[in-house]
Amino acid sequence: MENIELYLKPTEIIDCKHPQIKAFAEEACDGAKNDVEKAVRLYYAVRDGIWYDPYVPFYRAEHYRASHVLNIRRGFCIPKASLLCAAGRAMGLPARPGFANVRNHLATRQLIEYMGSDIFAYHAFVEFFLDGKWVKSTPAFNAELCKRHHVEPLEFNGREDSIFQLYNLQNRKFMEYMEFLGSFEDIPVDHIVAAFRETYGHDRVQGWIDGFERDGNVRRGRFDAEDVIQ
Repeated sequence: MENIELYLKPTEIIDCKHPQIKAFAEEACDGAKNDVEKAVRLYYAVRDGIWYDPYVPFYRAEHYRASHVLNIRRGFCIPKASLLCAAGRAMGLPARPGFANVRNHLATRQLIEYMGSDIFAYHAFVEFFLDGKWVKSTPAFNAELCKRHHVEPLEFNGREDSIFQLYNLQNRKFMEYMEFLGSFEDIPVDHIVAAFRETYGHDRVQGWIDGFERDGNVRRGRFDAEDVIQ
């Protein structure tokens, strides 16, 4: 039988006992009447309160640590999932990160050039254990960004899975789930970096890492201002 208690505990990365995480979660959940309402409020707090940014460092545990993500207020899908997991656990909700390889048909021209691919390896979502079952939520894209890409912002009601739509509002392909990779107790950084190297090429990924090591956390792009592929 699955040990649900594992998904309530703090980890090296999902630092749910950090005081700032606790304060963030409590503020988001103020007035919530039950666990489902808490999960929903936390989802929207992370979805829209943390800006989607694919150009942040990605190769160390600290880059995904929930308290760090909360501090810098930006990150791509995995850092945002880490924060949502931590906030959920801080409020007594079992939560864990799950991953899938997806093909993003509507990324920006600059991001596709940067990655050399429209495949997003180890795309992250969050599973909450609510009313006796695991329910998926996907807090990656904030509402403003979705509108710019002509995609309906993903809603979450705490009772049904919320994963990316196959088509956008113009009936063009948006996000295609290629392979689900499973769920974890913590963010599997080594697996993620290895998958990035395999998907995007060792030299390209090492170039990203070398750039961050040389220049620090300097933004490589402004995703919110890039050219949406039409």
